[in-house]
Amino acid sequence: MSALESRPAPSSTVATTGVSLEVDVQTAKRLLAESGTILIDVREADEYARERITGSKWIPLSRVTPKDVAQLGARRVLFHCRGGRRSLDAATRCAGLAQSGIEILSVAGGIEAWRAAGLGTEVDATRPKWSVMQQTQLTIGTMVVAGTALGFFVNPWFLALPAFMGCGMVFAGATGTCGLATLLGMAPWNRASKCGAGSCSLN
Repeated sequence: MSALESRPAPSSTVATTGVSLEVDVQTAKRLLAESGTILIDVREADEYARERITGSKWIPLSRVTPKDVAQLGARRVLFHCRGGRRSLDAATRCAGLAQSGIEILSVAGGIEAWRAAGLGTEVDATRPKWSVMQQTQLTIGTMVVAGTALGFFVNPWFLALPAFMGCGMVFAGATGTCGLATLLGMAPWNRASKCGAGSCSLN
């Protein structure tokens, strides 16, 4: 999953006006210093466990709903992810909350832009640098390349391996469930640490 480039935008934006919902990291930093503003990390648990922006709350994109966001009681909500794509999806999903007086924004460039700007993050060096999704993609890509090469140079039966991986991707796309990602997520190095001090709480 590639990161998006940062795209600066005004801070006061509502989807229904046709104006971008994104703000750059410097604007996000300034807004977070204002009372009533919260930052929600919509990445997956393993990504959040590895590195997070101090003070952020964790709600994965799959669980982001306007109702739950409204119940947080904030007057402004900033979403962020790794590169900006998922957080923009979350902001678009919740943009209707502007009608209730809740400003919804997405941090362009995500945590990568935040880090590149020299803004601090909390890092758990014991966690793997690659997310479960990246590990899944690398594993599938390696097996497809290896199976194809072996099928071409050794025995055509090896072509069953990339075909099997392709079927797995079709199944994952159709059901939203990836067996390989689930297995990798259970690996000892990917087990997310329990959220401490309420940093992952919705309260």
